[in-house]
Amino acid sequence: MASVTLETRENRRAWGFVTPALLWTVAFFVIPFLVMAAISLATRKGRDIVMTFNLDNYITFFEKAHLLKGLFVSLEITFTVTIISVILAYPLAWIIAERVPQKWQRMALIMAILPFWTSYVVRSYSWLLVLAKNGVINNALLHIGLIAEPLELASTRTATVIGFVHFFVMLLTLTIYANLVQMPPNYRRAAADLGANGFQVFWHVILPLTLPGIMVGAFLTFVLCIGDYITPQILGGNNELALPQVIMLQLGRRADFPMAATLSIILMVVVTLAYIACARWLKMERT
Repeated sequence: MASVTLETRENRRAWGFVTPALLWTVAFFVIPFLVMAAISLATRKGRDIVMTFNLDNYITFFEKAHLLKGLFVSLEITFTVTIISVILAYPLAWIIAERVPQKWQRMALIMAILPFWTSYVVRSYSWLLVLAKNGVINNALLHIGLIAEPLELASTRTATVIGFVHFFVMLLTLTIYANLVQMPPNYRRAAADLGANGFQVFWHVILPLTLPGIMVGAFLTFVLCIGDYITPQILGGNNELALPQVIMLQLGRRADFPMAATLSIILMVVVTLAYIACARWLKMERT
């Protein structure tokens, strides 16, 4: 009886800690998501929203080229940013973990995450000034004679990618660095004793052991990048619209809440599929 009573108390205490988080999640995620899913099945007639509960909005999404293009633009930008960020972040994390003295590593990490200390909007507008026709890059290239007239860098996809990469390289550096510093040095020594050269040690030992950090950072980059509205709006302009920009147009200009909800659901489905793909891949690597 005493053990049962003790177990009951422990269960009640556990539920006491978990219940506030569950209630918060239900109130501010589950219920709004269900409402949004219901609205995505509605139809807009004039200024009214009629709850018809059909899939017309989803069918319209695949029939309208400009809506479908928004998803493809978002995916292209997101994959480009993720790949470039991984390529740039891995050497930076390696240098901090392996070449910087341990007493200075914390300072190096602080310097690496300095972009997080400034406003997201401020960073985007700063890059807009740097990439403008009379910005730092064009003025420098004109001064040294590499170009005859300013390049069109601002309000392009290139500008959007640069702005994203500047932010997400720091995030990936942290996740990869965490794996590098936790890796036992004996693994590399054992591989070297067995005759592996530097590249073989990296490819067969270091890279697989740091893969979880890469995948976690890549997934976070994917989620934050594909759902971002501010950076494509400021740096990319309106030359080509990413899906978050298309959603805002449905809300701001057309007041088409059912279609905006449909596009949001589709965006969440894409993120969910990305999570499933990463989770399965990581599980396969660990077995």
